[in-house]
Amino acid sequence: MSVIKSFLKKKYLTVHYRTHTNERPYSCDVCHIGFIHKSHLNRHYRTHTNEKPYSCDVCHKEFSDKSNLTVRTTVTHTNEKPYSCDVCYKEFFRISDLNEHHRTHTSEKPYSCEACHKGFKRKSNLIVHGRIHTNEKPYSCDLCHKEFSKKHHLDEHYRIHTNEKPYSCNVCHKEFSRKSGLNLHYRTHTNDKPHYCDVCHKKFSRKGELTVHYRVHTNEKPYSCDFCHKDFSYKSILNQHHRTHTNEKPFSCDVCHRDFSRKCHLKQHYRTHTNEKPYSCNKCHKKFAHKSNLNVHYRTHTNEKPHSCDVGQEEFSDKGELTVHNQTQTNEKVYFCDICNKKFSRKRELVVHYRAHTNEKPYTCHICHKEFIRKSVLNQHYRTHTNEKPFSCDICHKKFSRTSHLNVHYRFHTNEKPYSCDVCHKEFFQKSHLNVHYRAHTNEKPFSCDVCRKEFSRKYDVTVHYRIHTNDKPHSCDVCHKGFTRKGDLNQHYRTHTNEKPYSCDVCHKRFSQKTHLNMHCRTHTNEKPYSCDICRKEFSRKNDLTIHYRIHTNEKPYSCDVCNKEFSRKKDLTVHYRIHTNEKPYSCDVCHKKFSQKVHLIVHTRIHTNDKPYSCDVCSKAFNQRGSLNQHYRIHTNTISYPLDFGN
Repeated sequence: MSVIKSFLKKKYLTVHYRTHTNERPYSCDVCHIGFIHKSHLNRHYRTHTNEKPYSCDVCHKEFSDKSNLTVRTTVTHTNEKPYSCDVCYKEFFRISDLNEHHRTHTSEKPYSCEACHKGFKRKSNLIVHGRIHTNEKPYSCDLCHKEFSKKHHLDEHYRIHTNEKPYSCNVCHKEFSRKSGLNLHYRTHTNDKPHYCDVCHKKFSRKGELTVHYRVHTNEKPYSCDFCHKDFSYKSILNQHHRTHTNEKPFSCDVCHRDFSRKCHLKQHYRTHTNEKPYSCNKCHKKFAHKSNLNVHYRTHTNEKPHSCDVGQEEFSDKGELTVHNQTQTNEKVYFCDICNKKFSRKRELVVHYRAHTNEKPYTCHICHKEFIRKSVLNQHYRTHTNEKPFSCDICHKKFSRTSHLNVHYRFHTNEKPYSCDVCHKEFFQKSHLNVHYRAHTNEKPFSCDVCRKEFSRKYDVTVHYRIHTNDKPHSCDVCHKGFTRKGDLNQHYRTHTNEKPYSCDVCHKRFSQKTHLNMHCRTHTNEKPYSCDICRKEFSRKNDLTIHYRIHTNEKPYSCDVCNKEFSRKKDLTVHYRIHTNEKPYSCDVCHKKFSQKVHLIVHTRIHTNDKPYSCDVCSKAFNQRGSLNQHYRIHTNTISYPLDFGN
């Protein structure tokens, strides 16, 4: 039976015909959308002007459409719902809403897309769907000009600019910019997961998560990359993948302005500035910035190692450790630097390595503003400010700021020296010490002073050497306030105040304040002279003595008097010489109070009072208080100096 729709006025029939012909004579001159009714165009203009001419008399809220005002007055203030469903008795305040609701019972979808033939219960849903095919986005943000296909998406987008979050959880009071976000959040409190997989029965709180999960079973990957044709299960992952081709990094840190290709990476990066660690272990309460790190940490408590090597029997708690392990088996290094071609087995090692070329230091100390390439180095640096030493030796209880320092310290107890020189087989506690030692064989001196060009085998030595030029003495004695260029020199100096002599000779038990003095003393027992002159082959027990001896051959006199310009090969000779000009005599006899400019002169003088004669002739046993007097005496026996005898005529 055919139904003929009737109209009271001819103009209503004319307008009705346009639903059949799809004629839209009224067009928006801003976004060019067409409309059947002129009133619809007028209403549409208000989306551009944000005009809201209709106001509620009760709450004074404003609306752009009169029908919305009517709904507000009827529903919110009177709660009147005059239209009721005869199936489920649900009530509605508009008959159009009731008609749409009836279709949930009849499953009727009267509106069909001409492109893909998908059916819809509402005409408005069909119109919005059509924009997928036409890529039409009629709603534009007047702040950032981003375009949207749906008006409520634009409304939600505005809240990014205004930071408005109108939806609040009544349990924890967390706020959300979208109602859908609040609804999903509620399920974290109720643990409600209404969507479940009919294959593996896994449950989900979101329908979209279930839809994507099904692809695990079907292996469906509906999203394909236009560049490399790689397929993906998730559209979001495809979008992220596209950025590897375009190198687009749309998410920027407003603190250090570093850019990221993923929003989650930016979120994680922010924690380097705030030091936020939102994930906490419920066993030891250790905190982590990343949830993945917490998950791996849990396995230290459970001893779970879910990742195992296919070749050997090794098991790992972290998948990344297994990947690296497999690469060590095959010696595979899949990541390489496109600048210097150095290869790495881990991607994060390559990322850190790039910073050596770019000089990028993304981690900054908020106390002294020093910058670092690695976060771990920043964490270690913080301990120089806090003096925190969380790692303790369980043998002597000495504390350390780094676990690597503790590991090296343990070797002093075990006397383990795992690093051995393949030239002289000398062993070392630390690899860095072995590397420096190698330079003794190769005579390599890679570190150079910018001022005098002197070369050094260790970077620390050139740092200390600079202080000769700058006269910088950063280490000061808190007793006498004397300054030192090296911390080790300060530690040795302290022993002059405490009279501490921790180093003892195993032969004569004589004690020393410095280990180097003990080593030199030991050579008096062994008669060892390890330092030899390349020119005359004379041997010395101390390296410093050899250095001074070389100056005899080179006639080098590096120390000069700034009064008379006389030069000396030894610094102590210059110090003694200065006393000629200053008439300083710092050494005084305790008996007669006579003063001397040199300590050796005082020692010889003291023997006058003690009658001590330590130098004895091994021919006639005559004793002398000075070695020079003994040497002159020897000539009597050897007849080294002869005088002619005059017997006369």
